[in-house]
Amino acid sequence: MTAPEGRGIAGQADTFRILHVSTGNVCRSPITERLTRHALVDRLGDPLSGGLIVESAGTWGHEGAPMEANAETVLADFGADTTGFVGRELLDEHVIRADLVLTATRDHRAQVISMGHSAGLRTFTLKEFTRLVRAIDPATLPDPRDEGVVERARALVRAAAALRGWLLAPTAEADEVYDPYGAPITFFRSIGDEINQALDPVVTALTGITTHR
Repeated sequence: MTAPEGRGIAGQADTFRILHVSTGNVCRSPITERLTRHALVDRLGDPLSGGLIVESAGTWGHEGAPMEANAETVLADFGADTTGFVGRELLDEHVIRADLVLTATRDHRAQVISMGHSAGLRTFTLKEFTRLVRAIDPATLPDPRDEGVVERARALVRAAAALRGWLLAPTAEADEVYDPYGAPITFFRSIGDEINQALDPVVTALTGITTHR
C-alpha cells in the first residue's frame, strides 16, 4: 500500500494532521473535530495557513452519514461550523498520515494502536493528552513565530509521549469521554462542554496563543 500524503510515518513536512476518533463518527468525534477547527480559527485566523489539518473517523464509522442532529445543535451553541460533514470509517490510511490521534476512550486508543503504523507514540485519548499537555512547560517548545506551528505541534506530541508513563490518570474513567448517542440534548451539551474544556489547553499549546482573537 502506498502511504497517502501527510506526515505520520510518511508524508509532507509542512503539515500537521490531527485525527479525532470515536465509534460511529456521528457524535463525539465530529464535535471534537469541529470544535478544534473553531478554536484554531479563533487563534490563527486560518489554521490551514499554519499547516494544521483536522479530521475525524470512527472505529465503526457510519460511512457517508451526517453527524447527529444533537451534535449539530451543540456545535451551533459554540458558533462552530457544522457544514459539509461526512462520516468516515477509520482506515489504515487515516492512521498512517496522522501526526496526532486523539480518541474519545481508551478502547478507541487501543484499537488505533492495534492497527500498527507506529501509532503508539502519537495516539492518546483526548483527556489524556490534555493532562499531559498541562504538565509541559510552553517555554520548552519551539516558538511558532520563529519555527512555525507545525514544528511546535510535533514537539508537543513528542513531549507528551515522553511524559505518558510518569503522569498517570487519577482514575481509569478520567480519560474517557462517554458516548451521548441516543441521549437527550442536555447530555449532548454536557459532553460538548467536556470536550471544549479538554480542547482549550491543547489548542493553546499547539498554537502558542493563549487568548482568543
